[in-house]
Amino acid sequence: MANNTQSGGRSFIDNLGKIYGIYTGGFAAFVIVLAILEQMGVPNKVIGYLFVFMTVGVYALIGILSRTAEMGEYYVAGRKVPAFYNGMATGSDWMSAASFIGMAGSLYLLGYGGLAFVLGWTGGYLLVSILLAPYLRKFGQYTVPDFLGARYGGNMARFVGVIVLVSASFTYVTAQIFGVGIIASRFLGISFEVAVFVGLAGILVCSMLGGMRAVTWTQVAQYIILIIAYLIPVVIMSAKVTGVPIPQLMYGQALEKIQALEGTIGVVKGHTAVFADAKGQPNFLEAVNFFALILCLMVGTASLPHILMRYFTTPSVREARQSVAWSLLFIFLLYFTAPAYAAFAKLEVYQNVIGAQVASLPGWVKSWGDIGLVGACDAADAAQKFALCKGVTGNGDGILQLSEFRIAADAIVLATPEIAGLPYVIAGLVAAGGLAAALSTADGLLLAIANALSHDIYYRMVDPHAPTKRRLIISRVLLILVAIVAAYTASTKPSTILAMVAWAFSIAASGLFPALVMGIWWKRTTGAGAVAGMIAGYGVCVFYLVTTQFYGADLWFGIRNISCGLFGMPAAFIVTYVVSMMTAAPSKEMQDFIDSIRIPKGDVKLANADDAVIH
Repeated sequence: MANNTQSGGRSFIDNLGKIYGIYTGGFAAFVIVLAILEQMGVPNKVIGYLFVFMTVGVYALIGILSRTAEMGEYYVAGRKVPAFYNGMATGSDWMSAASFIGMAGSLYLLGYGGLAFVLGWTGGYLLVSILLAPYLRKFGQYTVPDFLGARYGGNMARFVGVIVLVSASFTYVTAQIFGVGIIASRFLGISFEVAVFVGLAGILVCSMLGGMRAVTWTQVAQYIILIIAYLIPVVIMSAKVTGVPIPQLMYGQALEKIQALEGTIGVVKGHTAVFADAKGQPNFLEAVNFFALILCLMVGTASLPHILMRYFTTPSVREARQSVAWSLLFIFLLYFTAPAYAAFAKLEVYQNVIGAQVASLPGWVKSWGDIGLVGACDAADAAQKFALCKGVTGNGDGILQLSEFRIAADAIVLATPEIAGLPYVIAGLVAAGGLAAALSTADGLLLAIANALSHDIYYRMVDPHAPTKRRLIISRVLLILVAIVAAYTASTKPSTILAMVAWAFSIAASGLFPALVMGIWWKRTTGAGAVAGMIAGYGVCVFYLVTTQFYGADLWFGIRNISCGLFGMPAAFIVTYVVSMMTAAPSKEMQDFIDSIRIPKGDVKLANADDAVIH
C-alpha cells in the first residue's frame, strides 16, 4: 500500500505541468465566460459573487483532494515538492494582501518612500538564500522551533521560539484576514465584520485537512490567479495611455503626465521629493526611517517561519537553494509591476476624478466610500457620507479638488479597474487575485502557528508518545481556534494592512533571526545565549511597539514603531554573544555537526524519524 501511495505521488509530481496548464486554461475560459455574461447584462453583483465563490471553491477542492494522514505529508508535503513549484508556492505564500493590495497603494501615497517595502522584501530573499534556507533544510526538521530545539539542545529554546513565531505570525495573519474582509465586504455586499469570518471559511478548508501538502498545491493555483489578476489591468492601462502594453517599461510616460497635471491641480512643488517633510524640505529623519524599514523588512523576511517552512518541503538541499531563486523570479513579476500600477492609477485619478462634478461622480466612489476606503469631501456634510472625510473641510463648490479627495492605500489596486472605467469583469478578476494573495499567506501562517503549537509544544514537550492521529486532530483544532481569534482581531480594524505586516517582520527579525543565523554560522553559540538573546530582542521590540502604538509613548530617536526591529535585533545579537561567551561551549559533537551542515553537498543530517502513517 505504501508503494502504491508513493507511486501515485510520483505520478502526480510528474504531471504537474499538464495539471496546472489545464487549470490555467480553465481559469482563462472562466474569465472569458464572465466577460460575455457582463456584456449580456448580468448584474455586477452576480459576477462578483461568481469570481469569489468559484475561485475559493477551487482552492477548497484542492485542499480536500490533498487531505492526508501522513505526518511527513502534513508537515512538509512529503519533502518532494520540485524547486520550480516550491518557488511558485513560496511566491504565493509571500505575496500577501500587503504585497498585492497594499504595496502599490503605498507607492501611490508615499512616492519614493514606498520603495522601502519593495527593496526590503526583495532583499530579504538574498539573506534567505545565502544564510539560512539550504542549512535549515539540511537539518531535516519540520518547523523553525524544531531547528532551535535540535541546535540548542533543549525545550527552552524551542518554547521561546514558539512564542516569537506565534506573535509574529498572528500579527501577520490578522493583516491577511483584514484584506479578505475588505474584498469580501466590497464584492459580496456584506459588512466588514461579517466578511472576515466568511473569508475565514475559505482559509480553513484549504489548510485544515491536508496541512502543508494541501497548502502547497493550493498556493501554486493561487499564484497563477493572483499574477494574472495583477498584470491584466495595468497592461490594459499601459496600452491605453502609451500604446505599448508593457507597463513596467512605459510608466515613465505616466509619471511625466502626472507631473504636468500636478501643476494645475494644486500639488505643492517638492511635496513628493525623496526624504522630504510635508512642505518639501529635506528631512534627515525621513531618510533614517526609510533605511531602518528596509533593514527590518529584509531581516524579517529571512526570519518568517511560514516562509522558512517552505524550504523544508524540497527533495534535497540543492533544490532548497534553487527554489529560493525561483521564488525571487515569481515575486519579481509582481514587485517590478507595482510602481507602474501606482503611476497609472494616480494618472487615472488625476484625469478622471480630480476636477469632476461631485454630483456626477461614478458609482465606485460611493461603493468604496461605504466601507471607509474612499472619500469625496467637498460638501459640508461629507463626513456623514464618507468616513475618510472626517476632519477635511471642503469648499462646497460642487467640484472635487485634490485636497478634498481621500483614498486609502488598501483601495488603490482593488478600485483602479473601476477608476479607469474598465469592464467590471476586470474588477472582479482583481478581487479574485487579492483574495488569492490573502488566502495563500493566511493558509501558510495559520499552518505555521498550528504546527508549532501541536508539534513543538504538545508533541515535543507535553506528550512525546502521542499517537499520530491525536497529533493531527490537535493541530487541526488549534488551527481553527487561532483562525477564529485572528478573524475577531481583524474585525476590530487595529491598523492598516502594511503597518500590521511591518510589525510582524520586526518581531520575527528581533526574536528569531539572531538565533537562526548565529546557530548556523557561529558554532560557539550556546543554548543559554540563544534563549537570552531571543527574549531580549523580542522583549525590546514588543515593548517599543506596544508603548508607542497604544500608550502614546515618545518615539526613540524618531524611529517609527514599524521599525521596532532596529532596536530588538542589536539587543538580541549582543545578548546572545555575551551570554554565549559566559557559558560553556557546545559539545564537540554539536560543533562538528554545525560544520557539516555548511557543506553544500551531502545527505540531510537530522532527518525526522516520525513520518508516521495512520492505519
